Amino acid sequence: MHPETVMRRKEIMQGFRDGIPIALGYFAVAFSLGIIAKQAGLSAVIGFFSSFFTRASAGEYGVYTLVAAQAAYAEIVAMCLVVNLRYMLMSAALSQKIAPGTSWLHRVLMAICVTDEIFGISIARQPYCPPAYTYSAALISTLFWASGCAAGIVAGGMLPANIVAALSVALYGMFLAIIMPPARADRNVLYAVVASFVLSGLCAVAPVVSGWSSGTRTIVLTILISAVAAWLKPVDVKEEAYG
Repeated sequence: MHPETVMRRKEIMQGFRDGIPIALGYFAVAFSLGIIAKQAGLSAVIGFFSSFFTRASAGEYGVYTLVAAQAAYAEIVAMCLVVNLRYMLMSAALSQKIAPGTSWLHRVLMAICVTDEIFGISIARQPYCPPAYTYSAALISTLFWASGCAAGIVAGGMLPANIVAALSVALYGMFLAIIMPPARADRNVLYAVVASFVLSGLCAVAPVVSGWSSGTRTIVLTILISAVAAWLKPVDVKEEAYG
């Protein structure tokens, strides 16, 4: 067997092995998203495919919430773009870990595979990250993510209403688990989090602004708060050597 074929098979198997722990975690989180999706009126099939092609907890939560509120398509698209902008930065960073000479198609497909966790394991590969590794890790984790969402939708249609309401709270716990550690480590993040809570509450009752849809308010506040935080307390970016 050709050495390149053997190496590619090893990369694929390593990607599957590294992707399994991520996949198991994805299933649990996506299950809670499925409960939200069921409340928004989505079927298990639609939930599966929407999760398969989105793979973003905050983005999907925003989408399902806006769908339940019967928001306009433009609001839903804008929500996804704003919430998932970080993936553009991750893709740019990952491009430095791709071997010279890799085709543009592989580069595009690897960017599509990027999630927080897939980026983490891909960027750690030395000296370069082979496309086969990223593809296999992304495939197994995405299948579990989409299946978890579909399972949550099915469970949401079978369980009693009080149980479904309790399970839907689990997603808020996940968001708290995401924001609390960086907020404790960095006061600037803490200030931004507190500002988002306070301003969201004020905008919900303020004249004129309260008449906007929840999706529009969220998009505007996200852009304004992040822009002000970046202006007042810019991140000190230091050059990192890759490879």
